Amino acid sequence: MSAGFLLSFEGSEGCGKSTQIRLLRERLEKSGRKVEVLREPGGTEIGESIRHLLQHAKEGHSMTPETELLLFAASRAQIVREKIRPLLEAGVFVILDRFLDSTTVYQGIARGLPLESVRSINAFAIGGTLPQLTLLLDLDVQTAWKRIRATGRELDRMESQPPEFFEKVRQGYLEIARAEPSRVKIIDASATSEVVHESIWRLLTDQNHAV
Repeated sequence: MSAGFLLSFEGSEGCGKSTQIRLLRERLEKSGRKVEVLREPGGTEIGESIRHLLQHAKEGHSMTPETELLLFAASRAQIVREKIRPLLEAGVFVILDRFLDSTTVYQGIARGLPLESVRSINAFAIGGTLPQLTLLLDLDVQTAWKRIRATGRELDRMESQPPEFFEKVRQGYLEIARAEPSRVKIIDASATSEVVHESIWRLLTDQNHAV
């Protein structure tokens, strides 16, 4: 049985995470790996309820940053214990659409909450379950906003933040990548989806990341 592997995708809105996760899943499955994709917040019944409150519920518009942080942590604590750990033990390649780095960046750096508190809450929520690899899809804010608007759909609460917020998000992610270069790898997300996918696949295969 193959060893389980935990991979997280990070990046600001509009960076193309959903497309890259889909392409990677398809290619991994063709190569014979059993793959499970989970999203954050969400992935469990409790997590999906929290996701709705965070992103779409009308009462969420008055949410304080502290409440937002704790709700993300609650969803994360549940998915780690209910889904992620059992899947890894079963030898599954687990792909996460966001994980703890999102909270560090969005609630800590962009919202301005004390980073020491954010890291402590994150650590409590994950209980030592860290991604073996994190792919940061990096894209400039202007291009990301163009991509979001091009979808024509209604923006959720997080997507409706001003450009200045997302510049803080981008710089926060880059700061994490500089601090943890062995875990967090930066992927240029400005190219076509096919080119970005090939960059990701080369990284996984060249470094023998359980592919």
